[in-house]
Amino acid sequence: MVTDKDIKDSRILIIDDEEANIVLIEKILSLAGYHNYCSTTDSSKAVELYKQHQSHLILLDLNMPDFDGFDVMSQLMLSESSDNLPSILVLTAQTDRDTRIRALNSGAKDYVHKPFDRVELLCRIKNQLEVKRLHETVQEQNNFLEEKVTERTKELQKTRLEVIHRLGLAAEYRDNETGLHIVRMSKISAELARAAGMSAIECDLLLNSSPMHDIGKLGIPDSVLLKPGKLDAIEWEVMKSHTIIGAEILSGGDSELLLQAQLIAMSHHEKWDGSGYPKGLKGEEIPLVGRIVALADVFDALTSERPYKDAWGVTAAKKYIVEMSGKQFDPKLVEIFLRILPEIQKISDRYRDPVAKVEKMA
Repeated sequence: MVTDKDIKDSRILIIDDEEANIVLIEKILSLAGYHNYCSTTDSSKAVELYKQHQSHLILLDLNMPDFDGFDVMSQLMLSESSDNLPSILVLTAQTDRDTRIRALNSGAKDYVHKPFDRVELLCRIKNQLEVKRLHETVQEQNNFLEEKVTERTKELQKTRLEVIHRLGLAAEYRDNETGLHIVRMSKISAELARAAGMSAIECDLLLNSSPMHDIGKLGIPDSVLLKPGKLDAIEWEVMKSHTIIGAEILSGGDSELLLQAQLIAMSHHEKWDGSGYPKGLKGEEIPLVGRIVALADVFDALTSERPYKDAWGVTAAKKYIVEMSGKQFDPKLVEIFLRILPEIQKISDRYRDPVAKVEKMA
């Protein structure tokens, strides 16, 4: 709600080349309770004064030498967005229809003829200020609501990412993996994607969708998933089905995050030579995100200690990845991987599993 005080506190700029007119208008404003006004007889300084004063209303003469009222309105239109433009009340002795229409089309909100009636002028000033201040109030409310919506959206996004991360952790813990595996794997995936030319947005999406790559393991029986020895042919087929189960768990959503997580769950065990599963895709038939996650996942698995195996050294893991280039892994991604291996090692070192955690699981 706009109060009378809001209106009387409003900032007013008077632009007229006749000093006598300015003195008269200032006296009328002062007697009516307005106090926050400034003026100039130099119309070329109008825009500068407006910016300094951030006026709500401009009382503008049209007929001025060198830089007339139309020039002032044109400069204001160029310097300010439509939401920030002041209300303009034209005061002029010109009474012809063409001038009135031109002034209104140029940005004026109202028009008063000289010599003006004091009461009429004050009514028009009050009306224009009331509309301007109401517009400001609505704009402030809209900005406030937009901020709240933005904050809420960020909170929801954060919550969604936490849920996804925790579901990924659930799958890893069920397979006797440590939770930091998916942290390392997802960050290595994002680093590899960045080096492969993916955008920052695409890399962030991969960082947050890749932790769900093995979610399908939640649907694998313990007798298969936790079997200490080698799986037989039937058990191996059951194990391979975690890719399909994972894709089914993640299906049905329409968010970009879940759609990509579904794609990764289905494709991260495909191999470059077509010998992978579940579809036996070959080469670039395999989605790029699936190829990236496959490489990051294997490297971290090789170089991480587990209750059932010692960690490989980086040299041994690097040798294996080179040997599998063109067979298991995309050769171009392997080249990129080798080039950024120092950065990948930093990720591995930074998020290394605590020794106590590994020993406890042994």
